[in-house]
Amino acid sequence: MAGVNKAQVFIGDTTLRDGEQTAGVVFTAKEKISIARHLDAMGVHELECGIPAMGEEERDSIRALVALGLSARLITWNRALVQDIEASIACGIKAVDISLSVSDIMIEHKINKSRDFVKEQLKRALCFAKEKGLYVCVGGEDASRADSDFLIQLMQIAQANGADRFRFCDTLGILDPFAMFEMVRRLKGAVPGLDIEVHTHNDLGLATANALAGVRGGASYVSTTVNGLGERAGNAALEEVVMALKVACGIDVGIDTRRFQSVSRLVGRASNREVPPWKAVVGERVFSHESGLHADGVLKDPTNYEGFTPEEVGLKRHIVAGKHSGTNGIVESYRQIGIPISREEAQGLMDKVRSTAQRIKGPLAPMDLVKLHQGKGASLAA
Repeated sequence: MAGVNKAQVFIGDTTLRDGEQTAGVVFTAKEKISIARHLDAMGVHELECGIPAMGEEERDSIRALVALGLSARLITWNRALVQDIEASIACGIKAVDISLSVSDIMIEHKINKSRDFVKEQLKRALCFAKEKGLYVCVGGEDASRADSDFLIQLMQIAQANGADRFRFCDTLGILDPFAMFEMVRRLKGAVPGLDIEVHTHNDLGLATANALAGVRGGASYVSTTVNGLGERAGNAALEEVVMALKVACGIDVGIDTRRFQSVSRLVGRASNREVPPWKAVVGERVFSHESGLHADGVLKDPTNYEGFTPEEVGLKRHIVAGKHSGTNGIVESYRQIGIPISREEAQGLMDKVRSTAQRIKGPLAPMDLVKLHQGKGASLAA
């Protein structure tokens, strides 16, 4: 990715806040603790852990997370209101996101106010938070549809009043990576002293691409969720962003990627959102190879057809026996189930493997392979 900024990039995870805002998703307090511990052990830099203004039950779960003494910074989401910030302080939180609606659409049709009102709201909430010694991220809700000159004014106010960073939110997931790059680059150029975070949604399937584009434009923080969990089509996926930064951009953010598979399954169970086998980076079968040429190439040297190893993300490689299998793939499929066969035997079994796969419309299970090897292929393929 030519020209990408290779300065330090910090990863924030909002699975416990924006992820739980997915329609129908509820985490128990025990699940929140387990997810937080997993993410912290991996080295994720910041965890957005809830919304204290929601009520006492939410505040109790946030206090439990604070009590863990994690290495990751815990940050809460708040409206840009003094009472919300006070609720966060009561939980023992030292970092807050204060969110403002910044597009004219939302200013006029959601909060029924004016741009001047938003500026004053920002000053009042930010000054209160900084007086209390908090780390403050100013969140620009719907920033991707906001007037860029107005965003610059808000960022200048934020910087002048001590904000630590500005969150550029593509709240509706409507940007393409080229627009994201240009918008973030302009904002960073106008207010170079204020860190920018990109918070991207996946409504067009572009959340990860937009996150990377934001980094290229000058953002130093990226907001993610495990498995891309989030409202509507979800957020930028933690595992995709981290591996894309590493593989495509040459930026290692210092996260232990070998733990991706385990945290992905944990969040999948807790959210009742099963991880699809083909899910990028963490899907159980994304390192499966069937096609004769591909399987042969991987067996000779995995780098022929794998951009990174399965072990890097906690997975294993699978050679699948199916309709497109070749000789070496069939040999390997049998080796995987503890049955050594020669290339000649594999060649003799190939037609039966392919016809069975055609009939069952999928790959052969170990028992199918055993039956074929025992000479029962005719009944399987009938």
